[in-house]
Amino acid sequence: MPVSAQLPDADQIMNKSRELAIISSMKATIKLTITEKNGATRNRTIAMTTKSFTNGLEKRFIKFLEPADVRGTAMLVVDNKSVSDEIWIYLPALKKTRRISSSENGKNFMSSEFSNSDMGSPNLADFKSRHIDGSGSNNIYIIESVPINEDKADEYGYTKKISYVSMDKFQVQKMEFYNFDDEHFKTIKIRSFYSMPEGKYMVSDMIASNLVTNRKSEILFSNIADQVKVEDSYFSVQNLER
Repeated sequence: MPVSAQLPDADQIMNKSRELAIISSMKATIKLTITEKNGATRNRTIAMTTKSFTNGLEKRFIKFLEPADVRGTAMLVVDNKSVSDEIWIYLPALKKTRRISSSENGKNFMSSEFSNSDMGSPNLADFKSRHIDGSGSNNIYIIESVPINEDKADEYGYTKKISYVSMDKFQVQKMEFYNFDDEHFKTIKIRSFYSMPEGKYMVSDMIASNLVTNRKSEILFSNIADQVKVEDSYFSVQNLER
């Protein structure tokens, strides 16, 4: 029998994982560390505020604090459940705000090994997902997600993603990404989670490793405050330039 015949629907598992990661509101400080092949490192300090709305909508406001060459750079991420995410970025050197097009989803986030799409939750309808061998054992669902067409593959920058999701908490432990030559080129490992009320959670430490360039990037959260009060108007394109 096929693996999937004995297991819950793959899309339902991925959707459950996303729903548990949507929290009412939160503020945190993020340290982004980029490590080059030769071991040299660069650090970025970021302030992030998030808030959830109806129908699975989540908004994130990201502002770079350090170092000086990126200070003031700001991003607004509108993470939609059933349509493509919307991302705007303000670049202080140009005094200009622009929307990041969907064709740029696969591009690197601020020169790191994370992509722009890694900063949100990809629309599940953009992928065909299924269980693969080994799924359902050792408390892990192993789910392969393939873009529904070539345009979506170009948009996200990969042709296949394999997610390792814990069966008890529906937390994504690891993701493996494959390029257009069907080569495994990037892995994102989730190293720790921050627990929220009602079984919700947020990722608090994750590292992306590029197997081609041997570069690594880590996002580490600190000063986490959940259920904070923040006005809806804070998450506006106009606020990026303030």
